[in-house]
Amino acid sequence: MTPDDHRDGAPADGRDGIWLAPAEWLPPTAHKTADALAAGRVTAEEADAMGYGQLPVSPDLSAPRMAVRAARLALARAAVPAGDLSAVLHAWTYYQGHDFWSPAHYVAAGIGALDAVPTGVQQMCNGAAAALRTAVHQLTARPGDGPVLVTTADRFTPPGFDRWGGDYGVWYGDGATAAVVGAGSAPSGALSLRALCTRAAPELESAHRDTDGFHPAPHTRGPAVDVRRTKKAFLAEQGKPRFLDRLRRETTAVLAAALAEAGVGGGGGERLSTVLLPRLGRATARDVYGPAVAEVTDAPPADLGEYTGHLGAGDLLSNLAALAADSGPHRLERGAYAAVLSAGAGFTWSAAVVRRT
Repeated sequence: MTPDDHRDGAPADGRDGIWLAPAEWLPPTAHKTADALAAGRVTAEEADAMGYGQLPVSPDLSAPRMAVRAARLALARAAVPAGDLSAVLHAWTYYQGHDFWSPAHYVAAGIGALDAVPTGVQQMCNGAAAALRTAVHQLTARPGDGPVLVTTADRFTPPGFDRWGGDYGVWYGDGATAAVVGAGSAPSGALSLRALCTRAAPELESAHRDTDGFHPAPHTRGPAVDVRRTKKAFLAEQGKPRFLDRLRRETTAVLAAALAEAGVGGGGGERLSTVLLPRLGRATARDVYGPAVAEVTDAPPADLGEYTGHLGAGDLLSNLAALAADSGPHRLERGAYAAVLSAGAGFTWSAAVVRRT
C-alpha cells in the first residue's frame, strides 16, 4: 500500500500525500530496573538481556485518560481542532479500566471530538500500525473527510499483570501515544508517510492462547496474565530456532516491501537514516531485528526503549514521535527518511517509511 499517488519523487513538503503529527504522554513515575533486580522481580541475566534502565508506571491514571492527554498533545502539534476530526481510532493490548465498554468513545468525548466516529482497533502490539493503516484507507477513500486521530494507551498494573515477569523477553511500560493523520498540505514539523506495509501469519496465534480450552471470563485461568505459560507450550511444540527464524524472515520481508514502495534504499534511491525497532530489549534486537534489518539496508537500527520499556500498542507512534521531535538524539532531519518497525501477537508485522517535511 502506497500512502500517496507519488511512489517516486513525492513532494518534499507533503502536498497531496498522507502526513502525520505524532506525540506521546508518559507518566512521570518510573520503576527502576536496579530496584526490581534487588527485589528479586528480575534476574541479572534477564536485566542484561533487556538492557533497559526503567519502566514508566502510572499509579492512578487509567489507560484511556492517558490517551486523552497524548491526543491533546498531537492535536496541538498539528494545529487541528478536535471538532475537525472525522474519526478517532484507539488501539490497546491490555485492560482499559472497564469490562464492557468502548474506550475509543471515551477518548473522542474527552478531547471534544463529538462529530468524529470512534472505533476500537485490536491487533495486539501492532495496534498502532493497524489503526494508522485504517486511517490511510479512510483518507484515501474519502478525500473530503477531515483528519483522523490515532491513539494508543496501555497500563500494565497488578494484580492482573506483572510488567517485569509476566512475559518472556518483554518488559512493559505504561503510557499513551497519538497521531493526527491527514491528507494534503502538512503542518510544520509533521512527517510525510511514504509507505506502510503489513504482513501476517495467523497460524502462529497459539503462541498467546491456552491450547487446553477457552475460558468463560477474564482471569479464570489464573489471577494474572501469564504469557510465559502459553509461549512455553508453543515453543515446545514449534521449536525456538524455527520460531525466531520466522520472525526474522517476516521482518525482512515487510521492511523490504515498505522500502521498495517508498523508493528508499535501493540503487539510486534515497538513503535511509535509521530503522527504529519495537521496544523488546537488547537480546531481541541482536538476535531478531538486527539480522532482519541487515538483510535489507545498512541503515543503523535503534531500540529506544531504555526509559520506556515496551509500550504495548504504542511503540510505533512513540518511535515516530521521537523522529518528529523538535530536538533530541533521534530527531529526523528535514528531508531525511527513516523506517519504523512494528509487530504484534497473532502474528502481524508492519513497516512504515516516513520523511521529515
